[in-house]
Amino acid sequence: MNIKFIVFLFVTFSMFISCQEKYEIRNFKKVKIEEVIIENSSIRAIQPIKDSSLFYATSDGYIGLMLPSLKNIKDTKVFYDTIVPHFRSIASNSEHIFMLSIGNPALLYQYNDGELDIVYIEKHPKIFYDAMAFFDKDNGIAMGDPTDGCLSIIITNNGGKTWQKAPCENLPPIEEGEAAFAASNSNIAINGKNAWLVTGGKQARVFHTPDMGKTWKVYNTPIIQGEEMMGIYSVDFYDSKNGIIFGGNWHDKNYNKKNKAITNNGGKTWQLVADGKEPGYKSCVQYVPDTDGKELFAVGLTGVSFSNDGGNSWKKVNDSAYYTIKFVNKNFAWLAGNQKIGKMILKPQP
Repeated sequence: MNIKFIVFLFVTFSMFISCQEKYEIRNFKKVKIEEVIIENSSIRAIQPIKDSSLFYATSDGYIGLMLPSLKNIKDTKVFYDTIVPHFRSIASNSEHIFMLSIGNPALLYQYNDGELDIVYIEKHPKIFYDAMAFFDKDNGIAMGDPTDGCLSIIITNNGGKTWQKAPCENLPPIEEGEAAFAASNSNIAINGKNAWLVTGGKQARVFHTPDMGKTWKVYNTPIIQGEEMMGIYSVDFYDSKNGIIFGGNWHDKNYNKKNKAITNNGGKTWQLVADGKEPGYKSCVQYVPDTDGKELFAVGLTGVSFSNDGGNSWKKVNDSAYYTIKFVNKNFAWLAGNQKIGKMILKPQP
């Protein structure tokens, strides 16, 4: 190859790299959250959509759409015979919105242009679904508590039109007293074809599939475990290697030991961070997009906490209680909690 051409390629590539926007560390002493009251509803299922609006589903069977202006333009109550679905899971495949209820029967709805269709029903006295997510427009996954010796996992590969429950022989066995928490719809993290599912109770473990649910491995973690309300409540991955798990003890929300850990090898091993330091229990943790895996927010009943060093240290930036947070972009996030939805715009402070 001509040496001049090689030099040209090298110079061009170097200029391209140097022109890329580099992450600059941001520091937030406090963040402001604008709130809208949603009366009589607990909201844990939220899904930002393409125009930055928020689709949400509630504990008392309502579905709604909140505009960035904080105008609530749709508010519809869902019934299944005499049952009012309690929604704690929501996901989008970029074409449709899907909402999944907890409890027996589990009801999975597809929403499209104002129309609601039930695409999956499951009846079992132990059924309790916790979270749902999509890999792409065709492939999705939802998880719930064990019913027959393994986690309840349902999968779609046709855009959510039909769902199939994974047989226990294809899944790692669950330990006695191990389950999951429907705290924030963030028991599942997706990156590429990878999914990570997290548990708590007698065991706090991470279940990983590298191929959208075909094969599975399970990994132990150092997160607090052993009692019913201890364990991992939330998981997020910035890329296929770097991720975080967060949780704690729901009965002692200020307890801050063994409640947060990170991985840099795709979830095979986990290292505790900020152990014995704030914050304590949180129900949801999320990476801020386009920040090189440095910025994170964690929310819970004890307020909103922020990290700008990959989770190694944290500071409280808002006292408001929320169950869940989802980012639209690096400067805009939606939050939801008991009878409220919040809008957070990040403006760096010196």
